[in-house]
Amino acid sequence: MAGLKRKESPATKSFGGKVQKKVRTDNALAKRERHSVPKAEAETDSDPIVESDTTEHSGEDDGVSWPSDDEETTVAPKKTKPRVEDGEVKGSGKPAKSTDKSANINGAANSTSSREAHAKQKVLAQERRAAKPNADSVARSKKIWERLRRKSHVPLGERKVLVAELFGIITGRVKDFVFKHDSVRVIQTALKYANVDQRKMIAKELKGEYRGLAESKYAKFLVGKLLVHGDAEIRDLIVPEFYGHVRRMMKHPEGSWILDDIYRGIATAQQKAILLREWYGAEFAIFKTSGEDIVSSDLKALLDHHPEKRTPIMRSLHELINQLVQKKTTGFTMLHDAMLQYFLNLQPAGEEAVDFIELLKGDEEGDLLKNLAFTKSGAHLVCLALAYGNAKDRKHILKTYKNTIQILAFDNHGHQVLLAAFDVIDDTVLTSKSIFPELLGKDSAPEQQHETIMSYLVHLNARIPLLYLFAGRAKSILALEDLVMLDAVHNIRTTTSKKEPETRRKELVKSLSPPLLSFIAATAETLVQTTFGCLFMTEVLLGAEGEKQEALKAIANLANAGQEVQAALESPAAGRMLKTLVLGGKFNPATQAIESVDPPLRFHNILYSNIKDRILEWATGANSFVVVGLLEAAGFPELPALTRALAAKKKELRKAATQMTPAQSVAPRVKKGEAKGAKGGDVGNKGTQLLLQKLD
Repeated sequence: MAGLKRKESPATKSFGGKVQKKVRTDNALAKRERHSVPKAEAETDSDPIVESDTTEHSGEDDGVSWPSDDEETTVAPKKTKPRVEDGEVKGSGKPAKSTDKSANINGAANSTSSREAHAKQKVLAQERRAAKPNADSVARSKKIWERLRRKSHVPLGERKVLVAELFGIITGRVKDFVFKHDSVRVIQTALKYANVDQRKMIAKELKGEYRGLAESKYAKFLVGKLLVHGDAEIRDLIVPEFYGHVRRMMKHPEGSWILDDIYRGIATAQQKAILLREWYGAEFAIFKTSGEDIVSSDLKALLDHHPEKRTPIMRSLHELINQLVQKKTTGFTMLHDAMLQYFLNLQPAGEEAVDFIELLKGDEEGDLLKNLAFTKSGAHLVCLALAYGNAKDRKHILKTYKNTIQILAFDNHGHQVLLAAFDVIDDTVLTSKSIFPELLGKDSAPEQQHETIMSYLVHLNARIPLLYLFAGRAKSILALEDLVMLDAVHNIRTTTSKKEPETRRKELVKSLSPPLLSFIAATAETLVQTTFGCLFMTEVLLGAEGEKQEALKAIANLANAGQEVQAALESPAAGRMLKTLVLGGKFNPATQAIESVDPPLRFHNILYSNIKDRILEWATGANSFVVVGLLEAAGFPELPALTRALAAKKKELRKAATQMTPAQSVAPRVKKGEAKGAKGGDVGNKGTQLLLQKLD
């Protein structure tokens, strides 16, 4: 047992005072003696240890009764089993398995005493809570919170009564509640059900405490709720309390996230500029506005106005950026804005720019580059890094986004990284192997791959990486932000990329075309029913490389499909698609001519073979302009036969050219009794009118 030590007998000591090992007895002799000693005597002569009731300070023998020396010397050598003390085998320290009923009784007693001890502890805890200030108010408010938090279980009338009672408790004492992990939830619930005046009351009571609340593990959520549920007055009350503390708070594990949330979604443009300027040095934290009416965080304009401050500003900015990167806290929008400002003001081919790109690559897990891609400034920075970097840098950056390509495609800003990779990386084999298999799901079954591509087409952002290589800088698919970014990347790549842009594009298109052409051939009936599906088929068929006949036949066969598909085929988007494919290229407004693709599509032959038996229906219907396109198409071998068929039906054509179309009949009339078209023009089928002019 712990604290008990067996007293040494004189017989066991040597002349040198050292304890000698016990002499081992012959086995045979030991057996004879063990058999000769009765069982009762063996139990009597054993060496018992009797634990006294005294403590370890009670006597010289440390609370243990020992046999006398004479008794110890008369005991015959024998092997005895160790005694069990307090559930342990003596000398082993291992628990012994007890089957004795007394052990069960002791266990029950210990269990009872344990329950009593816990009950006493609970009572003591309640007494301590009751002794604290505002104990009754906190306890009652928590009871109200417990009821209010289950909104669906509380009737409206009861909720109003409880909210009124809750505000009666917390009014004037909000600060007493907000810095405790349990009672701060009461204030959050009060904010949730409060009216405008009550929220302003809470916000004003907490004035001067918001920085401390933001750094609290639990109270930081209260600041977020105040900003979300509050108005401009509450926002302007809270945000200025963070001025002058940005650099320190960005390093705080709790306050940094609240500050970045405020910067990203709550603060005005002026407030964001003041917060970001503090990254430039202590001067901007102390003198927040420098006497300016409109504060700007544009570092280039600031350095142009004060060129002597460039070194300290850039040093301060780099230090804070590096500290956050080393701490692996790289998800802040404010950090991404600061990093972009820093990179834009570096010499492009200078040592600082090279070191900064190495800083981006230095994160082994790749979290920095991944986080950057999903914010506006961060995506811009990654695109610039791809444009300015060498082949090794570009390969490393592209490798970082492995297993993230689909997420990038769907993101508002992440898809720009893919566009930049398409435009600057000279190794098109690397680009094709790194991006396209993951983007299209090439390793999956054809049906699943088609579902993946379809999900891209119905998404405003995800469709851009699929169509960019075919449509180029078309405004129909690219937003203004994308065009601005691409302008910057294209200017940079003239000095950093070796391959010709058109050569690079064609090599990538060659790799991307087969799965998209197969997708069109399999899903043409679905694609024609949407506007962007029609645009997708047009762009891919005009720009793709490889065998297109199956896809073209699938589109032409829509003319003989069911009623639902026929109705979709008469839409304006489908009509534009068919006419463009019939003409074999797009119309160029600058040259006023059709730019035919090479090799030619020859879609006019495929389509005409499907509609020649119903050519009058097409010439007088919603797709009359498609028939006009057949007359204008270059190299159409069936032109004479088409002309004869239309000339034979001039009477029907003139009737359709003068009568109101179904679309015009439902359009509002400009004046009573005067029939006008949908856009105020004359009635009649415009495409049919053009056909008559060409026939005449």
